[in-house]
Amino acid sequence: MLSDGCSFMKGMLLGGVFCLVLSFLGSFNFSSESSTEDHHHHHIYAPSKDELKRLSDSRVEELKNQVRVYCIIMVQPKILVYWATVLDTWSKHCDNAVFYTSEGSKALEAVDLNEKDDWARLRKALIHAYENAGDLRWFFVAQPTTFAIIENLKYLILAKDPNEPFYLGNAVKSGELEYVEYSSGIVLSYEALKRLMTMFKDEGQCPERTHALWKMGEDKQLALCLKYAGVFAENGEDRHGKGLFNKQNVVNMIKQSMQDNPTDVVEGCCPDMAVTYGGMSPNQMHVMMFGVYRLRPYGHDFHDWLTFYPPKDSDND
Repeated sequence: MLSDGCSFMKGMLLGGVFCLVLSFLGSFNFSSESSTEDHHHHHIYAPSKDELKRLSDSRVEELKNQVRVYCIIMVQPKILVYWATVLDTWSKHCDNAVFYTSEGSKALEAVDLNEKDDWARLRKALIHAYENAGDLRWFFVAQPTTFAIIENLKYLILAKDPNEPFYLGNAVKSGELEYVEYSSGIVLSYEALKRLMTMFKDEGQCPERTHALWKMGEDKQLALCLKYAGVFAENGEDRHGKGLFNKQNVVNMIKQSMQDNPTDVVEGCCPDMAVTYGGMSPNQMHVMMFGVYRLRPYGHDFHDWLTFYPPKDSDND
């Protein structure tokens, strides 16, 4: 009896040690982000003005008409005020903005996915977008706390071929996995989404439901499925190396810059051609709409090489 008790205690001790080792390895591989020097993702830049000037007027016009964006906006009834704010602000500049909800709402129109699990819901939304995109070839996935400047996104991907596999945003690394952070928006080309549809059929490498012990966020799940499809995360940034997809809101970024770069706050803060800011409140989104689309110095002409107009008949700023 004593021997059995000792064996039981040894088993418990060994089991505890094994769990600790698993926890350590799990935190090392899946949650620790490496430094910038250790990443392997590519960097995606918008074309320079000089590059645009080399293109013929007809080619520029062709590219403008070709770069059209299907916005996939993931919402829930419990955050109705964010949902309503995105509907009333930046989503109007998408060529097609579709809201996907975890459950139906009588207040606002959306595709009811009837799904509580975050990853399964995102999968269903991506499948629906792929099947209903028509001739749109770029897809932008956003949370309702994200503010996006769609014209800057179009400029970033202007010369990119949607028939090539692009998966870009704010690319970071967790263990061996590089992924695009959901909170700052995710961009997928048609080819990337097409490959993803094939991976969704492979439950071995891209399961719809994950084991609770190894549960990852939906952005990491997405990256894993895309990785198996040969599509890898790429970082969107300007020519100075500033990230164009930001998980922080603009207020926090300015505050941080005031601490880190008190003599040059603006240059140390935000890129001129930022595509997204995350963690935005409804009030902040309305202020951003005013600053980005309405506030203009009288008599000043903007000499941009090309102009992206919102969808025809769209009620936008």
